[in-house]
Amino acid sequence: MTGTIAVLGLGEAGSALALDLVAAGAVVRGYDPAVPGVAGVVVTGSEAEAAEGADLVLSVNSASAAVDALEAGLAGLRDGTVWADLNTASPGTKRKLAAIAAEHGVPFADIAIMAPVPGRGLRVPMLATGTAAETVATALNSFGAAVEVMPGDAGLAAERKLLRSVFFKGMSAAVVEALTAAKAAGCEDWLRKIVVDELTAASASTVDRLVDGSHKHAVRRTAEMAAAAEMLGELGVRADVAGAARDQLAHLADSQDG
Repeated sequence: MTGTIAVLGLGEAGSALALDLVAAGAVVRGYDPAVPGVAGVVVTGSEAEAAEGADLVLSVNSASAAVDALEAGLAGLRDGTVWADLNTASPGTKRKLAAIAAEHGVPFADIAIMAPVPGRGLRVPMLATGTAAETVATALNSFGAAVEVMPGDAGLAAERKLLRSVFFKGMSAAVVEALTAAKAAGCEDWLRKIVVDELTAASASTVDRLVDGSHKHAVRRTAEMAAAAEMLGELGVRADVAGAARDQLAHLADSQDG
């Protein structure tokens, strides 16, 4: 690759990646209808125009716009230009993108950004799968990126990212809900210490305890979380996570009965 990269989407993540690429010596062509421009980036008027002359296109807009961005950018691609989708989309969407790219002879890579981009920029850990995963990793890593290649089809990187999100974002939601309720009950500092102590002491045995305990004590815990959800209602706090935990435990209990 000669080092000309198109970045579609110049929001928080896209602009940080583009700035680091420029600083590393890449020629960056950018397009974002909502962002007037980024220092050092060649401003273009469309996805296709941004892709003209580029060796690599990074689509960093949004999952809902990923397919439209690819279809709009196809007209500007030359033979051999690689399309990499960095959006947080479902594995199914990534496979759809890969199929569209394959129909037009475009090498495609599914790139999952595995940590927040702000503060890391191009050094943010990324996971790549798909037919062009090695090509994209080699190109970006030459500019200082941290792209790891995982063998397999497009969609697998997105799958790993979203499985992590189920855990991490789910845990975040539980902590937010619990501390909001504790604040309403006047004991936020007490519960915050418990959360910190539990996270600090966590180990492999903690995961086993959480999983095994949920199955073994599903009936009792269903009643406990029903009471917890009721308490949150009394405190005027939404019981989104508590209610979901109650329902999941009830399902586990029913499955055991069956």
